[in-house]
Amino acid sequence: MRIGIHTGYWSAGPPPGTADAVVHADALGVDSVWTAEAYGSDALTPLAWWGARTERIRLGTAVVQMSARTPTATAMAAMTLDHLSGGRFVLGLGVSGPQVVEGWYGQPYPRPLARTREYVDIVRQVLARDRPVSHDGSFYTLPLTAEAAGGRAVTGLGKALRSTVHPLRSDLPIHLAAEGPKNIALAAEIADGWLPLFYSPRLDDEFRSLLADGFARRADERSAVEDFEVSATVPVVVDDDVEKAADRVRPFLALYIGGMGAKGANFHRDAVERLGYGEACDEIQAHYLAGDRDRAAAAVPTSLVEDVALVGPAAKIRADLAAWERTAVTTIVVQGDAAAVEAVVHAAR
Repeated sequence: MRIGIHTGYWSAGPPPGTADAVVHADALGVDSVWTAEAYGSDALTPLAWWGARTERIRLGTAVVQMSARTPTATAMAAMTLDHLSGGRFVLGLGVSGPQVVEGWYGQPYPRPLARTREYVDIVRQVLARDRPVSHDGSFYTLPLTAEAAGGRAVTGLGKALRSTVHPLRSDLPIHLAAEGPKNIALAAEIADGWLPLFYSPRLDDEFRSLLADGFARRADERSAVEDFEVSATVPVVVDDDVEKAADRVRPFLALYIGGMGAKGANFHRDAVERLGYGEACDEIQAHYLAGDRDRAAAAVPTSLVEDVALVGPAAKIRADLAAWERTAVTTIVVQGDAAAVEAVVHAAR
């Protein structure tokens, strides 16, 4: 099993010590570093900045928001970072939820799976560079036509174009963030990897079944199934006191269960409910929507934390990691401090 690190979201500025942590991870032999974006810092610029100080570690986005850029703009960024890093870039894509997509990016949210399928197809066309890029879909039309513009003025002079840049790798890996069953299967069908957020070894059989459904529909030209990656973001906290360690993860879970999405349209909560925590989710969300984040965090069961995170003394983390090593996960992406990264690296050896 490989180890990665997740640098998380920004608030006032770059997370303190991240640049040094990435360099240290590179020296430790950590497989990958991953960045994120929602409606603040972007996911691409930090990889270029931090990645310039590294030599081996892969540079991944978890995730690039699809609504933030056109497919061709994303492909341009991916090719550029892949060249600059010497072939170390991994393009992780995600659709986010309706609050962010429509509220921040001003794009329509419905039919996210169909939109993802079109988006990935266009990115792959750019990377293949075997012909000018064209697409006639429900969400993207290249070149743009008056009909597809929906009443907006167009010149009609649009031309199918081929990238001026030759990609370093036409098979640059594309990973999809997915939580719902259909989206997980879609990742296995059209992508080179899956980026789960709330993976639990308890549901490994279910996740493997969903991936198998997607693999069964996989096109012949896609990379081999055995090369498919599952890079799971896992909060890790090292502390001799398990409850104290869990307390550091509870606010993260409360945020995603209670505040990341509208009531009735929160896909993160849905993923946690599938773990069997429906009643706990009700309580967490009620407190969070009432503005009481402390009570929301306190309502997160320790068992839920231990289902999706690695918490406690280093020896316990080492023992718990054994269950993860039997899953479909190929990379544990550590969300934690330097001690957490080192604990998982040593435990995995």
